[in-house]
Amino acid sequence: MVISPLMVLLIAIAAAVLVAVAEWMHARRIQRVASLAFGPGNQPAAWTRIVMPARVVAAGCATWGLIMLLILDPQVQQNETVREASKHLLIALDASPSMYLKDAGPDAEKVSRAVWGGKVVQGVLDRLDPSTTRISLVAFYTDAYPLFRETFDKEVITNALDGLPLYSAFQPGGTKLQEGVQKSLDLAKPWMPGTATLLVVSDGDTLTSGQRPRLPASIADTIVIGVGDPHRTMQVAGHASRQDATSLKQLAARLGGDYHQGNEKHLPSELLDGLTMIQPRLGEANTLRELAIMCTVWGALVLALIGPLLSLAGHTRPWRLARGMSLTGGTT
Repeated sequence: MVISPLMVLLIAIAAAVLVAVAEWMHARRIQRVASLAFGPGNQPAAWTRIVMPARVVAAGCATWGLIMLLILDPQVQQNETVREASKHLLIALDASPSMYLKDAGPDAEKVSRAVWGGKVVQGVLDRLDPSTTRISLVAFYTDAYPLFRETFDKEVITNALDGLPLYSAFQPGGTKLQEGVQKSLDLAKPWMPGTATLLVVSDGDTLTSGQRPRLPASIADTIVIGVGDPHRTMQVAGHASRQDATSLKQLAARLGGDYHQGNEKHLPSELLDGLTMIQPRLGEANTLRELAIMCTVWGALVLALIGPLLSLAGHTRPWRLARGMSLTGGTT
């Protein structure tokens, strides 16, 4: 049975209510023997008014903290990389000559579309768990060639995304965007279902086919990243070029994924957090674990100390006098 955080909260509230009922019943019984317990004034020390709410809150906090620590996954740090991959990142990189035009990036001094696209992808690479994620990189232009297949080395991928003139390995011609993406997807066919994320980095081109690309079962998430100025054209190889956002949006729709206008901005955190192959952020889990530890320690400490404190200073008479009365059986 899986216990959700909401169920844990309800259990903690139930424990607090149970303790509150017990405290109420105990208070009623004490009223009958108040003169024996507290002396002629029939009243305990003033500070004891906080005992009942303190016990209730402490019981709830301790219950919540202990159950949360039970259901939270243990965090084990592994010093050695485990080479058994369970996730994949597939990068389809546009290597056409237009990708080397310098009109990308948020700064006034622009960089090439290929270099900035590599920086956007680097934001994804930085979030990967290198022990469980393999990376494949396919470059496409007039054809598609796999540069790396299922590597663990993120640095190698980073170097390949640093604006290398990959177009020189292809025959000149028009960019075959959809065909290049489809050949990239062929690499993902042997992978386990739902284990891969596809990143397409391109400045766009006219889609030559109206058919939807055939997504293998392994692809769980798809993001199409557009680079290049979508409003201003630049000249390359005798023709004008700018980011064809329309074709990239159409491609993202056919792939069932998201289009990101990435010419000046990195991928948003909320989009990255939802990817299958992204390593979960540990900050939230660590904060929840620390809060559970604090609640457990505080609740247990309060419950443990209330009894001795009531015994020593719970009545209005000096404790030495009260002790003397209990030993002699009365007053002189």
